[in-house]
Amino acid sequence: MEESPISNPGNAGNSHQQKAENKPKSGERPDQGTAPAPDHYRPDPQHQRDESVIPAPDVANAKYHHPILAQPPEAPTGLKLEERAKVAAGVTAVIKSMEFSWSEGGVNRGTRGLLKMNQKDGFDCSSCAWPDPDDHRSVAEFCENGAKATASDADDKAAGPEFFAKHSLAQLSQMTDRDQNNAGRLTHPLVKRPGDNHYSPIAWPDAFQLIADNLNSLASPDEAVFYTSGKVPNEPAFLFQLFAKLLGTNNLPDCSNMCHESSGAALSPTLGLGKGSVTLNDIHEAEVILIIGQNPGTNHPRMLTALQKAKRNGAKIISVNPLPEAGLLAFKNPQDFMNPFRALGALLGDGTQITDLFLQVRVDGDMALLRGIMKHLFEAEDLNPGQVVDRPFIDKYTTGFASFEQNIRNTSWEDIEELSGISRAQLLEAANMLATKQKIVTCWAMGVTQQRQGVQTIQEIVNLQLMKGAIGKPGAGTCPVRGHSNVQGDRTMGIWEQPTKEFQDSLAKEFSFQPPYEHGYDTVEAIKAMYKGKTKVFFSLGGNLLAAGPDTEIIAEGMRKQKLTVFVGTKLNRGHLTTGETSLLLPCFTHADVDMQKSGHQMTSCENSMGVVSQNKGVLVPLEGQMMSEVAILCGIAIATFGSKINIADWVAMTENYDVIRDHISRVIPGFENFNEKLRRPGGFYLPNGPRERKFTTKNGMANFTTTELEKYTNEPDQLILMTVRSHDQFNTTIYDYNDRYRGVLGERRVLFMNEQDMADRGLKAKDLIDITSHFKGEKRTVEKFIAVPYDIPKGNVAAYFPEANPLVPVGSVAKTSNTPTSKYVVVTVVPAHKTVGAPVEVRMAAEA
Repeated sequence: MEESPISNPGNAGNSHQQKAENKPKSGERPDQGTAPAPDHYRPDPQHQRDESVIPAPDVANAKYHHPILAQPPEAPTGLKLEERAKVAAGVTAVIKSMEFSWSEGGVNRGTRGLLKMNQKDGFDCSSCAWPDPDDHRSVAEFCENGAKATASDADDKAAGPEFFAKHSLAQLSQMTDRDQNNAGRLTHPLVKRPGDNHYSPIAWPDAFQLIADNLNSLASPDEAVFYTSGKVPNEPAFLFQLFAKLLGTNNLPDCSNMCHESSGAALSPTLGLGKGSVTLNDIHEAEVILIIGQNPGTNHPRMLTALQKAKRNGAKIISVNPLPEAGLLAFKNPQDFMNPFRALGALLGDGTQITDLFLQVRVDGDMALLRGIMKHLFEAEDLNPGQVVDRPFIDKYTTGFASFEQNIRNTSWEDIEELSGISRAQLLEAANMLATKQKIVTCWAMGVTQQRQGVQTIQEIVNLQLMKGAIGKPGAGTCPVRGHSNVQGDRTMGIWEQPTKEFQDSLAKEFSFQPPYEHGYDTVEAIKAMYKGKTKVFFSLGGNLLAAGPDTEIIAEGMRKQKLTVFVGTKLNRGHLTTGETSLLLPCFTHADVDMQKSGHQMTSCENSMGVVSQNKGVLVPLEGQMMSEVAILCGIAIATFGSKINIADWVAMTENYDVIRDHISRVIPGFENFNEKLRRPGGFYLPNGPRERKFTTKNGMANFTTTELEKYTNEPDQLILMTVRSHDQFNTTIYDYNDRYRGVLGERRVLFMNEQDMADRGLKAKDLIDITSHFKGEKRTVEKFIAVPYDIPKGNVAAYFPEANPLVPVGSVAKTSNTPTSKYVVVTVVPAHKTVGAPVEVRMAAEA
């Protein structure tokens, strides 16, 4: 073993350390060490969640009450409708990738960024968390949306002090989200002081002291909220949670609370680990792959390469989604253009067919659909005893099967067909594809997790895998597909409002302090607490809670009530403009930036959707300015806040050499032993994963079947069910352009996808202006000036982009157990647009300000 740079600083980040030949071999189960400690998920037993009603905000008229817009502006940007695409990627994706890369960072800078992205000696893509191959990686190991994310990070335009001196916060809020992102990289620390309507420069030491003074003046540490984005690498994430706990609070809401919290809540008690159980090679080897509530063509495009490989190996794919998405229909792999045997077919052919069976489920109907498939499987087992249900696996590894089986058999076909919108015959076709197979992988994303019964639906997915014995062996298992690059890693690092006693005890031993054991606020509870004035400081490490969260105007009002808001970021977003009394905007490096500290070129790490931790080492020289790394910012704030109460020398050392942070992590978190050594392996290393080895670290040591309740809801005849979705030209809350090429929508984002019969019933035609009102417990929220777009979507269902539709999502409407906002189940009515009554608020221009 080579010396750690802690004992030999000359080893810090040296390239020769990347040449060790100990990578996992393709096709083999990875070496993952011992099984991890259990991470039992439980509903908060210490504090009851705040169930008090927050009055619905006046969403439609908010623009007249506040000159700084919390919602994107309503002005149309030029809608053009085309036929939706039938195939994803291809030549167009390559051209779009180059256009974005070269327009943002220039040809040289943009190309260098792309060629080093997702390489073993490069940096991790800052968009999705799809894993990289263990073995060979292509020269262009990226997708179109990864190229957009990296191009945005590599932007050579600067949004410095002059930009903010020219534009007031109100003026900046009138810009579209796309134009805010495209204004350039943040380069200098900025402050908005009480009464100001501009951000102005501030020195870093003064910014640190301002934060320290506010935190140290709090009556309770729980008056502070520390929010995190999944873009944050492991090392700063570990420091962020440590900082909050040193202060004395577990108020650590993060974006995971709004996306895959339902996955963790379902997987931990059933399988013993709140993560997926498959590797990338398992996708390649699977016989059947179910993709439920996910649009990989836009949200995880590199997944299509894995699906293509699975198809070429003979896999069958069942896609379950309310919308027919291009990426689930067919795929033209851009890599094939470099293969002389496939180039012509890739150019002129129809691409690889991805889906063998498409089940166009109703929004929120996935649980019923899964029950229908399993009901057919039990009937097939009756006719073919021992051929369909894996009884030996069930008897050896599981509990709760009898109750589960009875629950499925007792579910009526009438309820299944009504709730799912899928016929018994279609469900039989799906069941027949699964009946004789055991190498089954089920993938899902926010189309499932953000339902009212998202947790219970995922438990039904687990039930299906368990009854087939399809877990803990090659080619089989659960695959929750995470969104942002390190959202899974941040949770592993301790970003969680419900930390386990074991984790806190390890922190206490390592850093010689008494951490808090009381649970803190998750995202929804933090929004409520901020709105009710229970908190005074909001600190955001990356992300954009205003645009990511539900009930946009409730979040905005909560921000305005803070004494201090702190935003650490790389580019301007709308969330930076709706601020507290005082606000700091602190610029940091991206994944692509070279991070030079005293010991040399630093690297960080990220954990992907399949539990692989790999290095992230920037290659682009940062723009001129005063940007700092996230690690340096957090260490500077910690020293200013705690002074002699902490080991200042240690925090200085962590700033100068990130290997010091990793040595701390190696002693705190199971699976990270010898972290510095393992991170320098080409391709990184796998974290322990009990379910992958059939080691179920649940409380009873078994995999648990779940008996769920299938709930039926009744809505008024004119009501529709809305789900929010992304466009192709966005990633999470970052908007790159106004287009959604695969769905045939160009130049506009304020659209509502509607079934043509639902439009006719309301007297609407294509491109009509409409108003949308959501209904929740007698409350109403209305957004105006959307455009009706006819689309292939089940009758009674509609879809719109977020963040534009987020003001319709009530903060009180959450999934059971996980407390995740139900962005995939919002009851709405739609009417032709009308002129809003209200007096506009005067907004002063820059010259007047």
